Amino acid sequence: MGRLDNRVAMVTGAARGIGAATARKLAQDGAKVAVIDLKEEFTRDTVAAIEADGGQAIGIGCNVAVASEVDAAVEKIVNEYGRLDILVNNAGLIRDNLLFKMTEDDWDTVLNVHLKGSFLCAKAAQRVMVEQKYGKIVNTSSTSALGNRGQANYSAAKAGLQGFTKTLAIELGQFNINVNAIAPGFIDTEMTKQTAERMGLNPEQFKQAAASRIALRRVGKPEDVANVVAFLVSDDASYVSGQVIYIHGGGNTI
Repeated sequence: MGRLDNRVAMVTGAARGIGAATARKLAQDGAKVAVIDLKEEFTRDTVAAIEADGGQAIGIGCNVAVASEVDAAVEKIVNEYGRLDILVNNAGLIRDNLLFKMTEDDWDTVLNVHLKGSFLCAKAAQRVMVEQKYGKIVNTSSTSALGNRGQANYSAAKAGLQGFTKTLAIELGQFNINVNAIAPGFIDTEMTKQTAERMGLNPEQFKQAAASRIALRRVGKPEDVANVVAFLVSDDASYVSGQVIYIHGGGNTI
């Protein structure tokens, strides 16, 4: 028996990286998983991996910044599985630049996907969860919420998600809905490789330099984050709500 048996999960940005690892972990714990990404074809590898492990999953194409697409995705999940118990807001992208070089489109694109997307998905999911009197929502923030050079847009979005999380925990708690956020540090994904390239650095050297400043002396893996999410969406965390959990290997030592 898995601790998420009979639960239905929706994971956005689940084609790769943290989202894919999270979708697979929730499926391993027994959940039926809706794998969400911008286009349905992007979800195929994650869905196939879940099914190969003996789990159940469907792939859905959805732009999380468009309300009609989010509503349609939630409707499809409920039609397929009869309920929706878990939402993991993980969809994201970067458009890094220093402020004087950052365009309005850079700002809007990042805020729309990370912050507006999480708002739209949470709003659609809570309609189902309130009726069920049960739900778990996890929003993906970042250590960059505390500020990071070249990421004014990303940092603002991730800081906004922390306030959003705490507010939803207050509003939805009476309906037995837990809302928490995770704030990963340096996790080895395609996004961190993009950051290295933006800075003109070799990705491996970039990782090694980061690891030397982390208390645990290694960078994180997507599975490190997925394991924390799996706890937060389980009934083992039934009295945890409104929290932001930093997953950063103990933080920087210098």
